[in-house]
Amino acid sequence: MIRILLAEDDQVMREFLSRALAKAGYAVTAVDRGTAALPYLEQGTYHLLLTDIVMPEMDGIELAQRAAELAPQTRIMFITGFAAVTLKAGEAMPNARILSKPFHLRELVAEVDQLFAADRVTGSN
Repeated sequence: MIRILLAEDDQVMREFLSRALAKAGYAVTAVDRGTAALPYLEQGTYHLLLTDIVMPEMDGIELAQRAAELAPQTRIMFITGFAAVTLKAGEAMPNARILSKPFHLRELVAEVDQLFAADRVTGSN
């Protein structure tokens, strides 16, 4: 099963995203900030880090950079509502996907599905 680590500081958004991804068949671990995500990256294998960019203590870009060091096989997807931050994220992590708010939950699931579609065809994760 594909495991997703979700870092989102907004509780309502975190719950909606977690439920939508779980309903789509993904195993989701959700945390409320980047610093809370680090121990999970150190201890477990996650196929995707789905992170908001603007968060307290550690922003999503710094979290993604740390994830690249701790778990280089983990894919990165940013979610953000700030256009200027989107540009910064794209420069810092050029291989990451970026989903701009507002988006429909179906769009998020479709993006994640697309990200792992080739793995499902070949049977790898």
